Order: sequence, then structure tokens, then C-alpha cells
Amino acid sequence: MADVSSRAEPQHEPGGTSPAPGAGARPAAPPDSPSDRQAGASSEPAAHVDALGLLDVVGRPLPVFPDPAPLASHGPGRIIAMCNQKGGVGKTTTTINLGAALAECGRRVLLVDFDPQGAASVGLGVNPHELDRTVYNLLMERGADVHEVIVSTDVENLDVLPANIDLSAAEVQLVGEVARESVLARVLRPVVDEYDVILVDCQPSLGLLTVNALTAAHGVLIPLECEFFALRGVALLVETIEKVRDRLNPRLDVDGILATMFDSRTLHSREVVARVHEAFGDKLLQTVIGRTVKFPDASVAAEPITVYAPNHPGAQAYRQLARELVARGDAA
Repeated sequence: MADVSSRAEPQHEPGGTSPAPGAGARPAAPPDSPSDRQAGASSEPAAHVDALGLLDVVGRPLPVFPDPAPLASHGPGRIIAMCNQKGGVGKTTTTINLGAALAECGRRVLLVDFDPQGAASVGLGVNPHELDRTVYNLLMERGADVHEVIVSTDVENLDVLPANIDLSAAEVQLVGEVARESVLARVLRPVVDEYDVILVDCQPSLGLLTVNALTAAHGVLIPLECEFFALRGVALLVETIEKVRDRLNPRLDVDGILATMFDSRTLHSREVVARVHEAFGDKLLQTVIGRTVKFPDASVAAEPITVYAPNHPGAQAYRQLARELVARGDAA
């Protein structure tokens, strides 16, 4: 496995801002135009334009991802684990907003809150501390009905399987269980045919709960903050994914690495993305999620950014991410 951290020393910039766009830069597009949808999430341009068209942040041609075609029927769902053992890299933000963007496309989406902090539940307006039954009960109680625990959200086509602090006890209690790594797969089995995409928001660790998510999943999406310390753990995470594939889940694959909290004004952000591309190639998704205060604002409002600020570049970026994953075959 390539060591992506040793080549990404922190960079110090004299001014902290990007040079002004050159004469060849594309003028700002109307909010609903394809050019605006492909521009990325940051208010600063995250891609550049040359004579051949739009390029992404590492210089690859950036296609216009088509709007997904409507589905004639729903299911079986593709399970995607949102995984990174480092906290604060945008896992929950991506789970909520990608789920909402896919739901906008007519996909039936289930969000599985698999973090004892319950942030994905709260971010969709569910108070997990007022719930009698959560994903913890499904893990620990044989015969529990997952349909009774799933909560509908205010976003059409988007449901959530909530969690709260009780889930932290499951990691200890599952140690003595038979096939303890496959408990989540058992929980999701009755509903996998009812959804097109199931997104699992993992906790920031590589413990038993995360291994359960990887064992149940078809693919892994790795949100990666564009910052040096977030970069250091990627090789360890990919090694863990490979072990789960070899020993527990042969179908598991890395769907992609998503650059989050990108700031095109800083050399450091661009350097981190370049190192990830150097090490992982096209596993680096072309969509980039910029750093903006609208994401925490939307979290406080308990809404996806696609609902809270539907015309904001952050909302456009998650719609682009949804289209890219569908175009790559990583989502329905």
C-alpha cells in the first residue's frame, strides 16, 4: 500500500488566497445551469477551465454527469458504508446530504445511524434520546422487527434507522456472539429489497461496529478532509477494508475517496488532494465538497443542505456527487 502521508507535509502560503482568475476563466453560470452544477461546493472555483473544457481539482476532464433516469421499481438496495476512523472529516454530513440528493433523484434511501453519538438521526430531525427502540435493539434482540424501528423523515423517499448512546454497549456485548461481524447484515436483510441505496454512517473507529458495517456493505465511501492529519490514516483504513474483503465479505470494494472541506485558496488542500490521486488514482472521486458554514447551519436546522439552502454550491455539490455515483454504477 502506498504511503500517502509521507509526501504531504503541511504547506505555508504567503497570502492564503488564490490568484485572481485569468482571462480564460468561465464567467459565473446561472444557478441551475450544468456549469454551476459541476463547479463544486466551494464559493471559490474548485476546478479550472482550459480549451478542452472543465477540469477537476487534479486536472482530469470533468464530464457533465447526467441526471439519473427514473426507476421503474425499487430495490434491491446497494449498501454503502461511510467510513473513516478519523472523526470530523464529514462522514455524517455526507451521509445526510448524499442520501437527500439521491432521494431527490427518486431513489428510496435508508440512512443507518451506526454511531452512538446519533448525529445522523439528529441531523434529520429525530431525537434519538426519546426513542424506545433503536438499531441497538435490532442488534441485540433476536426477532426484533426492523420496520418498527425505521423512522420516516420530512424528506420524501428518505428514512432513517436511528441510534443513540445505547449503541456504545453493543460493541462489548457482541464480542461473545456467534458470527458477531455479521449482525448488521442480518438486521438489514428484511429491508434490503425495499430501498435502492442504504447508507451506513459509521463511528470514527475501526472497531467491531465498523467491521459489521463493512461486512454488510457492497461498497465503502471514504470522506477525507483535505488536511494532513486526515490523510495519514487512509492507508490503515484501506488495509482494514482489504482484510474484511479477504476474510468476511468478498464483494466489498472501495467505491471512492471523497475530498471534503476543500479550500481552493490554500496550497495545502490542493496538495492533499494531489497526494490522494497519486496514491489511489481514479478511486478519488471527481466531485469535491468545499468548506462552508452552511453545513453546520443546516445541521442546526435538522435539515439536509438540499432542503435548507437548495441553491447553495454545497447543495449543488452533493447533487453532483449523487449523479457521479450513479454514473459510476456505485448507486442505483
